[in-house]
Amino acid sequence: MSSYEVVIIGAGPAGLFAALKLADSGVGRILLVEQGPALEERRRDQPGGILCGWGGAGAFSDGKLILSPEVGGFLSELLVLEDLIALIQEVDGIYQQLGAPAELYGGDPDTLELLKTKARQGGMIFIPTHLRHIGTENCQKILKHLRERLTGRLEIRTNCRAQSILAKDGVVRGVGLDNGEQVGARYVIAAPGRAGAAWMREEARRLAIPSIHSPVDIGVRVEVPASVLSPLTEAAYEAKLIYYSRTFDDKVRTFCMNPHGEVVLEELDGLVTVNGHSYASRKTENSNFAILVSSTFTEPFDDPISYGQYIARLANLLGKGALVQRLGDLQVGRRTTAARLERCLTRPTLKSATPGDLSFVLPYRYLKDILEMLEAMETMAPRINNPHTLLYGVEVKFYSHRLKLSPELESPICNLFIIGDGAGITRGLVQASASGLIAARAIIRGR
Repeated sequence: MSSYEVVIIGAGPAGLFAALKLADSGVGRILLVEQGPALEERRRDQPGGILCGWGGAGAFSDGKLILSPEVGGFLSELLVLEDLIALIQEVDGIYQQLGAPAELYGGDPDTLELLKTKARQGGMIFIPTHLRHIGTENCQKILKHLRERLTGRLEIRTNCRAQSILAKDGVVRGVGLDNGEQVGARYVIAAPGRAGAAWMREEARRLAIPSIHSPVDIGVRVEVPASVLSPLTEAAYEAKLIYYSRTFDDKVRTFCMNPHGEVVLEELDGLVTVNGHSYASRKTENSNFAILVSSTFTEPFDDPISYGQYIARLANLLGKGALVQRLGDLQVGRRTTAARLERCLTRPTLKSATPGDLSFVLPYRYLKDILEMLEAMETMAPRINNPHTLLYGVEVKFYSHRLKLSPELESPICNLFIIGDGAGITRGLVQASASGLIAARAIIRGR
């Protein structure tokens, strides 16, 4: 059995930042395993191509580095606020060293106060954020620079899936790989990302790692002419809005706003969902964002990931992939046909989406929440609640149950650290990267 000081599962932002910190600190014999391909071999049109591989889902995201501690995860519940802010600044500095732009978005205080006021008029909460926008084409350049910093300093295996985490007597012992090999390790950092959320859930159950009920986020991707969203995107680039629906009091939020961007497909294990991104140098006539409804299940049902997968499969069954519907058609209870879509003033950027009827996919509760949110957003983005607004379905964010971890992100299994989106504690590039630094520092202190 090969033996390492540290084995890292997953080459997304969390795993890569952990690897970088460990390598810079002189920790020897590190193995990084990633179930997807190397960076140059990644393709959008391959199954799992957007979510798996060197760089994780971040490789094909549009690279929003959100620098506000309130957004992007739950690290603020584990760390003192001042420590989290310092950690975010460190992460931001590393990304800039790797090539992230210096320009910072967020708006001036007077503009942000005006947005807060307009949000309140619509019954919403506006969360100010500061962010850098890397752009999809530049994300891969940054990941290439990161790989260059790691090359020769640790062992990297792509197209190599972790099958199981090995533990005995409450202490981690290593990792079992899908080729039957078992590798020993003094420390294991599990950073499987959203693509590995279901695997992490099963491993946590097997290892008796307790978890906290976590919501599943299900909704649609909204696409409109860029001018409709410009009052928000020109002031804040990405507007984080939270709304509690009148009918059901559900939490509804905007997510991943992409000015002049495009809607894309994500595929994993035969499941097709939608997402969006934008380039730094190439602009479309449209902007897009997600409206997500958060649902937390309790006894007797305790499997939000399976529920989200079920909704996505239903959309795939009806649309042979993703569905697209005009808002006006949804509002009057009719299906969008190819002829109706052709007459739509908003031209879809995702050409492969099938015109259809989202009311056959999403439960009434979700549709009602989404329609109320679009109505509320009229106060901030006039004409968004327009018959020619496009809705793509479905968008689902699969997060693992939020695992009960120490402030150092160590599990009850000694020397097993679980980080990033796969641990259910982060939901964005910056906090995922920060979680990698937290685990690496703990290992460095404990050696």
